[in-house]
Amino acid sequence: MDGLLLNTEDIYTITLNEILARYSTGPLTWDVKIRLQGLPGPEAGRRVIEHYNLPITLEDYDRMNLEIQSSKWGSCAFLPGALELLNYLHGKGIPIALCTSSNKTKFKGKTSHLTHGFDLFDAIVTISDPRIPKGRGKPHPDIWQLGLKLLNEKFHSNIEAKDCLVFEDGIPGVQSGRAFGAHVIWVPHPEATNYLGDVDKVLGERGELLTSLEKFDPKKYGL
Repeated sequence: MDGLLLNTEDIYTITLNEILARYSTGPLTWDVKIRLQGLPGPEAGRRVIEHYNLPITLEDYDRMNLEIQSSKWGSCAFLPGALELLNYLHGKGIPIALCTSSNKTKFKGKTSHLTHGFDLFDAIVTISDPRIPKGRGKPHPDIWQLGLKLLNEKFHSNIEAKDCLVFEDGIPGVQSGRAFGAHVIWVPHPEATNYLGDVDKVLGERGELLTSLEKFDPKKYGL
């Protein structure tokens, strides 16, 4: 969801820079940010505190994050090509699941004002789902495994991971998609381009790098 469907990565940057400014440090740069994308909130928070040597606890960080972010979720919007892709897949009857590292509260905050889009998903899994073991967020594959399980239950199907496409924007998400066994469509933030590292190594043999969801060709995958 974050940074792939919605513009929340830019909102996260603004929020974190406000926190860093309180301690006369920052700003957040993409060489750091790219290591935070897709991680569960607590893990990302710990990395920020450690990298910037902030004199606060994770609880302090979470409280400030929640306070600032809550005032900004109303500006969440779909990124180019995202809503069009969801409409296309739904219209073709292709099972789609949202699997996000955001918890349920943040998911609602980011999406409640969007009247159309997330209603198209056949299954929605947030990181706070009790069926995901603690500590098994991305880059572990558990969230995708649960999403696929829910799709198979709904459609009485037997879809396998190797038959799935995982759409991601961050490296931990790409790694989790590969660990899951799917083909990964990687759509990084434009400003992350110079910090992706060895793209072929990250993607492996089952993946594709795109500059935008607008560039995704569903017919290439028989959709």
